[in-house]
Amino acid sequence: MGNRVHLSVLLVLVTVLLSIFHSEQLQSSHSQTLLRIQQLLNFPTVLSCWDNNTDFCSTDSTSSLTVVCYDGTITQLHIVGETRALLLPKNFSINSFFTTLVRLPSLKVLTLVSLGIWGPLPGKIAHLSSLEIFNASSNFLYGSIPSEFSSLSHLQTLILDDNMFSGHFPEWIDSFPALTVLCVKNNLFNGSLPDSLSSLENMRILSLSHNHFYGPVPDLRRLTNLQVLELDDNAFGPRFPQVGDKLVTLVLRNNKFRSSIPDEMSSCQQLETLDISANTFVGPFQLPLMSLPSITYLNISGNKLTGMLLENLSCNPGLEAVDLSSNLLTGILPKCLMSNANDRTFLYARNCLEETNQNQHALPFCHTEAIAVGVVPEGKKHKRVSKAVLSLGIVCGSFGGVAIVALLFFIIRRGNVQRKIKNPSSKLISENVASGYTSKLHSDARYISQTMKFGTVDLPPYRAFSLDEIVAATNNFDSACFMGEVSQGKMYRGQLKGGLLVAIRSIKVTKIYSTQDFMHNMEQIFKYRHRHLVSVLGHCFECYLDDSSVSSIFIVFEYVPNGTLKSWISDRHYRKFLTWTQRIEAAIGVAKGIQYLHTGIVPGVYSNNLKITDVLLDKNFVAKIKSYDSPLYSPMRKVGQGNPSREFKSPSANKNVIQEDKSDVYDFGVILLELILGRTIKSRNVDTLKDLLQASITADGEARRSIIDPAVRKVCLDQSLKTMMEICVRCLVKEPAERPSIEDVLWNLQFAAQVQDAWIGDSQSGSDGSPISPLASIRMTFH
Repeated sequence: MGNRVHLSVLLVLVTVLLSIFHSEQLQSSHSQTLLRIQQLLNFPTVLSCWDNNTDFCSTDSTSSLTVVCYDGTITQLHIVGETRALLLPKNFSINSFFTTLVRLPSLKVLTLVSLGIWGPLPGKIAHLSSLEIFNASSNFLYGSIPSEFSSLSHLQTLILDDNMFSGHFPEWIDSFPALTVLCVKNNLFNGSLPDSLSSLENMRILSLSHNHFYGPVPDLRRLTNLQVLELDDNAFGPRFPQVGDKLVTLVLRNNKFRSSIPDEMSSCQQLETLDISANTFVGPFQLPLMSLPSITYLNISGNKLTGMLLENLSCNPGLEAVDLSSNLLTGILPKCLMSNANDRTFLYARNCLEETNQNQHALPFCHTEAIAVGVVPEGKKHKRVSKAVLSLGIVCGSFGGVAIVALLFFIIRRGNVQRKIKNPSSKLISENVASGYTSKLHSDARYISQTMKFGTVDLPPYRAFSLDEIVAATNNFDSACFMGEVSQGKMYRGQLKGGLLVAIRSIKVTKIYSTQDFMHNMEQIFKYRHRHLVSVLGHCFECYLDDSSVSSIFIVFEYVPNGTLKSWISDRHYRKFLTWTQRIEAAIGVAKGIQYLHTGIVPGVYSNNLKITDVLLDKNFVAKIKSYDSPLYSPMRKVGQGNPSREFKSPSANKNVIQEDKSDVYDFGVILLELILGRTIKSRNVDTLKDLLQASITADGEARRSIIDPAVRKVCLDQSLKTMMEICVRCLVKEPAERPSIEDVLWNLQFAAQVQDAWIGDSQSGSDGSPISPLASIRMTFH
């Protein structure tokens, strides 16, 4: 009997020991996986505490590092690297990394933030079938979201902010019925949103800001739990999104909305933040929005909203910031907004308000603008049109844009107008409104508050200039302001009333083109504004009096003072030169400019026939493309057709339109060739010089240095130089399909910059001839 008892006890002990051993074996396996992750991530500082002796399940959790275990398995892994983390080395393999990650099959929470991870997201992430939260923000992931992702049916939170994801948003997004948070801010997604998005009824936070989405927003009223909707800096429109009444934050800033504000918005009792600025919303401003019980931030600036403010209007005392600027509001400032001025930001300039301290238009301005967008009360419409025509005269461009052109037509045809008074003369106005031009071209249509609280911009808003302003800026086109003849007109240097230096292109137009011919292209102008483009600030029409056709167009550009990139590379500008780091930075700027032309504008702008003389440097040596296929100059040519023939032509420039983006990649390769060699490149020598670079890539470092610009020969790291040479050669391949994408080009340039920067940190650059010191770091922000 006793032996049986002892045997039973022994069996229990063995079972416990085996259980413990099995658990430890699992833990050991997971430990090795974590150490392998540390290695693949290039031993980041945040993981410096990990070694072979670490008890991962017992380590203290921090905001940057957390490991959670349950029943011998790892269920949560939370790693947050340093802000602005550098790209992982070129030998990093994202496939190997995720192959290692899926050895933790019980993961429910995975956070990989700011770790320098680069590459396309592998489909094998679907093996983490228990995943509920995935956050991979602030890395360098690119390409589309893999379709295998749709099998993660338990996913509740997906955060992919600050990466380089591109392409259309997946139709299968409704594969995540439990999804409550979806954030993809600051990526390169484009196209319209899928209707399947409206099926995610558990969604609470939807943030799609800073992408290239366009078109209507799907009906989101079924998302009854939606609290945060952020759609800013895209091209959504034209209708106001259909949303539920539980919103706390709604941000529609800087899109292409052109409708009125629905009455239902005034019933959003939980709304705290509403920002619809920098659109073209029309119709009456919903005054009850200011008195919503939870509202603290309200920004409607840069629209065409009408309405009369009353002195005794009620508003929520908790309002912290209100921006009503650049609308068509009339009346008197409400006392409730003027009180406690020290505790509240209140902006209201560029309306037609009475007795204010901020700049206002005269009352007739708001009346005229309201007519132009078709929101004047029916009973007063014809009377006001007639009055506006008689008072404004015939100076085309005084207020700029199509509204004045329409009024000119009324002047010329006023006899017909009176004969047809029974057939309402507002027909022409309605035609202009339907075409969508008027709402895009007025001087304050894209005004955004310069106050820090509402976000600053580097450039003033696009607007129409009056002819008087153009004449004053150029001192009546004084010869001292003349900059030279260009392929399209004459260039003048000018200074606006506020002191801003500008470049003004004067273009003579033949009489066969009407204003409407130009209007078809003018709505594209707003898109040509980017850090790495010489951006358009506005325009002015000068018209013939006999038929109101355009006689001249004046295009106002930002002024870029430091000359062409070529003058600093192969022309030796004042015996100065750019360092190797600055050359890479300039190349990155040009590549980003091309990327914006391809993906940041709808439709994309291709075949731009770029040359190094088309790249200017601003006061901070930021590269800006000055010549691109803008629709400004050729009213009968469609966007995307390309400029007339210039010096360099890609060997495949006239092939299939699908490969047009690769034509610009070829031109970029020629620019890169000149940056590397420091000599003027003739088209007949491109192939020879490309072969020279190709041969030097496989040679030793000394041979590579021997062929490059002597000015930077001693100060460039070999790995950086080799990377630049490799991407240059790939850009110059004859077959377009074999050339890299502009995203691939950017990655290689960023890599070249970072290895160079790391080397500079450990050694002296020795570049005393540079106009500015080498950059300490190159920021990895994709505009």
